[in-house]
Amino acid sequence: MLALEPPSPYTQLLDAEPDALLPPPPKSVRDTGLTQQLIVELIAKALYQGGKSHLPVLTTRLHLSINVLREVLDFMVAEHVAEVAWRGESDLNVQYQLTSTGKQRAATWLERSPYAGPAPVTLEAYRAMVERQARQLPQPCPDELAAEFADDFLTPAVQRMLGTAMHAGRSVLLYGPSGSGKSTLARRLGTLQQGLVAVPHALVVGQDIVQVYDAAVHRAPLARQMRQTPERRSSDPRWLLCQRPVVALDGALDAEMLDLQADAASGCYRAPPQLKANNGLLIVDDLGRQRLPAAELLNRFAQAQEAERSVLSVAGGYHFQVPCRLRLVFATSLPPSALLDEPALRRIGYKIPVEALSAASYRTLFRQQCLSMGVVYDEAGLRYLLDELHAGCGLPLLACYPREIIGRVADFAGYMGEPARISIATLDQAWISMFAGGSGATGTRAADDDVGMRIA
Repeated sequence: MLALEPPSPYTQLLDAEPDALLPPPPKSVRDTGLTQQLIVELIAKALYQGGKSHLPVLTTRLHLSINVLREVLDFMVAEHVAEVAWRGESDLNVQYQLTSTGKQRAATWLERSPYAGPAPVTLEAYRAMVERQARQLPQPCPDELAAEFADDFLTPAVQRMLGTAMHAGRSVLLYGPSGSGKSTLARRLGTLQQGLVAVPHALVVGQDIVQVYDAAVHRAPLARQMRQTPERRSSDPRWLLCQRPVVALDGALDAEMLDLQADAASGCYRAPPQLKANNGLLIVDDLGRQRLPAAELLNRFAQAQEAERSVLSVAGGYHFQVPCRLRLVFATSLPPSALLDEPALRRIGYKIPVEALSAASYRTLFRQQCLSMGVVYDEAGLRYLLDELHAGCGLPLLACYPREIIGRVADFAGYMGEPARISIATLDQAWISMFAGGSGATGTRAADDDVGMRIA
């Protein structure tokens, strides 16, 4: 029987306060889980690039506590790598600089690895944090989901399927005609994610650094979220408190993007989307348009979600496992049966159709869009849009049309210097401009003779 390795001091710090969102600050190098040599190199690089630096400046740049920096800087001074350049009256008012030997070593370390950013956390600490946060994920209730999608005109049956899938944490396939609102709906699911998560700036894997934090994905908490979060006096500055992430992938996705991306300029690896989406939502939009087969993409993500881990690799062929704790949503305009075979479809937890709107819902959405865009609404114009334009061309009442049509009405009015208002003439202009001579442009009739001149 294999003996279990004892948890590291840093993991013990995480376990000591299970309800805290951020871990406490390490009080020593041992508490960080990092090697002293790694911290020495980060400090040396920062001093080499920035020159003489105050202790608080190094704290801000390297995201390490004062206690940890003092311990390592004392070692560097003793080893004649760094020296005190100036000392004020307080313990914090100290400036450090590199010695001649230190500058030579720092240049060598920068040549080997130019990474000089925030100190990383260990892979073990990251795994422990992700697992803890996955267990604490709040579940949306039916009332919250109904309130969130009140303006999306989803049928009660679709709402129940979405809520159940989110509650169960199972994968979802949204399918339906292009323009029915699948992409918007998928992103709206991200707003149902409650609570905050701790995200590290970076991970250390062997001798390599993997940057996890992405400002475009990991958004700062909202004010109301911070008011609901228990305060703590201090925390480990290597972690950031963020909203649960939403990562959306489109048709440009290829296989290489699902592994670590080496960044020669920064000297680290960029995390793939599934790593950035941990404890959040990963959306694969336009499934079937990517540069790898839909079934292969689905199986890769589904296997990682089921196993709760994915495998990544760095240069040299070293493979390691990272947690994969996320919700997975696919969206496609293609028929699911034409896109995936039965075994692949069975791997998807919930297949949810997103269809065209009913006439009543389309009317309501059209009125709402007029109000929000400042366009004067007209009932006769809306009847013409439904009975003549849509019905005459056989186009379904898709959720994308009201905003697009009303936006074009506003565009024409702005160009002509006229108030934006709904009428048969302005709707004809908008409609013809949307459909380049296709079937959608047939059946329009101008209310006056100058419509053709206006769009010529």
